[in-house]
Amino acid sequence: LGQTFKVTSQEATKLSLAFSGPPLTSAEDCQKLSEDVQNAILAVATVYYWLPKGQGTTLRKMVRDATAEVVEGMIQLTEAILSASLESLSQEQLVSTGGVWEACERVSNLPRDNQAAVASALAACLGVVKDALEEMERALVEGQDPYSDIMEDEELGFRGNRDTYWSEADRKLLSSCMGLMKASKSCLKKVLGVVKAYGKADCPEQIAQLDDLADIANEISPSVDELALSMYPPMNQLAVRLNAAKLASVLKKVLEITKTSHVCPPSEEGWVQFLTGAVDHNMNKIKNFTQGQL
Repeated sequence: LGQTFKVTSQEATKLSLAFSGPPLTSAEDCQKLSEDVQNAILAVATVYYWLPKGQGTTLRKMVRDATAEVVEGMIQLTEAILSASLESLSQEQLVSTGGVWEACERVSNLPRDNQAAVASALAACLGVVKDALEEMERALVEGQDPYSDIMEDEELGFRGNRDTYWSEADRKLLSSCMGLMKASKSCLKKVLGVVKAYGKADCPEQIAQLDDLADIANEISPSVDELALSMYPPMNQLAVRLNAAKLASVLKKVLEITKTSHVCPPSEEGWVQFLTGAVDHNMNKIKNFTQGQL
């Protein structure tokens, strides 16, 4: 794969230089350049298809994305050349050439097996969840009224529209929702830790277990985002409860799959149990606070 990406990068350079200004490239040379570019792209795609599915769907998806990026980059470069005047090298052509180089260089950062691929996927999920949690923490710290800086009621001297800030009942509910979001961050952090420490990709069973973990963990960040969005005022407490229940269900699945997989030796079972309890505790509080909404 590295070799085919390298050849594609070189072909992009040759193609770009051939159309960087006058004189016109001959029809014969154009034909040769086109064939070389096509062969390079076909080689990239062929090597991707050679990667056995049994090596893991998470790894395969990352290699597929990298391959697609190279192919799309070459399409953009070709289109930039076709649409530019021949007087000089266009900015778009320069950017497109650089885009192909960058896409080809990314092969060096691709994970080498499914364990590394799943660790990379979990780290990306963790980053998104951390951002969502920090954003919500900032909104809460800004006080009773998160919109006070943009909508002041001059005549009344206080906010006339209660839809733009949290009530006392909302804030009690928010506390447990934040507990659930923090549990999501802890869950991903811990799972990432055990995948790095104990994860193996030596046999089909281990590879499949890692893929199962990545698949369910991928549901955490969208579920955290949905919960966070529903927490902003005006708060619909029933919508918050439903989104919290969805997140709690995903977290419990992640913990369950972790516990039954090879990445979780008996020495790691304590935190799995603790986080399962934390998810249940916060979800029960959310149910209690919203009972009147049902």
